[in-house]
Amino acid sequence: MSGTGAAGGEVAVQITGLRKAFGPKTVLDGVDLEIRRGEFFALLGPSGTGKTTLLRILAGLERPDAGTVLAARRRTTVYQEPRLVQARRVLANVTLGLPRSSRGAGRRALAEVGLERHERAWPATLSGGEAQRAALARALVRDPQVLLLDEPFAALDALTRLQMQDLVGELCARHRPAVVLVTHDVDEALRLADRVAVLRDGVFAADRVIDLPRPRDRDDPATARYRRSFLSHLGVAAAAPH
Repeated sequence: MSGTGAAGGEVAVQITGLRKAFGPKTVLDGVDLEIRRGEFFALLGPSGTGKTTLLRILAGLERPDAGTVLAARRRTTVYQEPRLVQARRVLANVTLGLPRSSRGAGRRALAEVGLERHERAWPATLSGGEAQRAALARALVRDPQVLLLDEPFAALDALTRLQMQDLVGELCARHRPAVVLVTHDVDEALRLADRVAVLRDGVFAADRVIDLPRPRDRDDPATARYRRSFLSHLGVAAAAPH
């Protein structure tokens, strides 16, 4: 797709009047959304509110019941599980479905995620964080215009999760895809995103630009104000940081 957003960047995602229901339950009820190339958009919401459904529609895995969904052609997804093929070595997983000539690009992608010494490793020998790095390399080697992240850090331990958040932030700033991150974690959204929205009752209850410099301090009063606001929209009382 083509066109430019308000700030002059290329529009990578354009959704208008999106509706999706499963039986009597409407999970998306007239959603409008525009995301520009290079913008990191995080989507919060309680379980069952349609966050992953929206992501699956963008990935082409679900069809909307109504509305218009336009997205740049090159889209890749990183899921909560790495989804590596156990019978293939790491480099073969990264370049899966690509021509043999892409192996050089695959090696460069592995180097970007810190796995340059693991190209001949079997997936079963990788830690959880390493496996997720391989999944990220598999997405990046395809030079996505739109990168879809479906809670990719949820299964990681706390330290690895922070390391992966930093890595994803650095790589997205370098490659500048339009990013859609689905997460339950308000602090994760505030750490990474240029813009955060809350999905409730089929519509966006909030959609705000995060006007904070990077790296972001969780204990900064401005960050705390954003946190309280999003938690309120999620129906959760804000706890003091610790």
